[in-house]
Amino acid sequence: AWCARELGGRVTSVDHSAEKLALAAANLKRAGLDGFVDLECGDATEVIGSLEGPFDFVLFDSVQVQPHLQLGPLLPKLADDALVLADNVLSHPEGLAPFLAIIDAQPDFDRVVVPVGKGLCVAHRLAPSLAAAGMKRGRQLPNPAGLC
Repeated sequence: AWCARELGGRVTSVDHSAEKLALAAANLKRAGLDGFVDLECGDATEVIGSLEGPFDFVLFDSVQVQPHLQLGPLLPKLADDALVLADNVLSHPEGLAPFLAIIDAQPDFDRVVVPVGKGLCVAHRLAPSLAAAGMKRGRQLPNPAGLC
């Protein structure tokens, strides 16, 4: 939220727990950041349909919500140059395999898994229009352990 404030952006947070969102709202208000964050309560798979985008940064932080079900509807709402992160890719490889398969099927995405904590997938989307304008895509980093 601090970055959003500094850059003139907004943060949208979706959680199914009204209690967690109430705590987040209180913390954001205390920090003076409540005007930069939209808190949405509900099932993320359903809420995504009502979100407008474009989004330049998305973080999936729960395996239980099946992020692959939300990624598909989010793809057309991503900015041309976007980061999509997913936590827990090493601790829950089976649960996140469908998510990673969707990312890998996108020709405009590169990704890497950072072995920190429970494993963080960092995927970068560089739209063809930006690549044609001279921006360069990264390359798929080697994955010697075959983790994802």
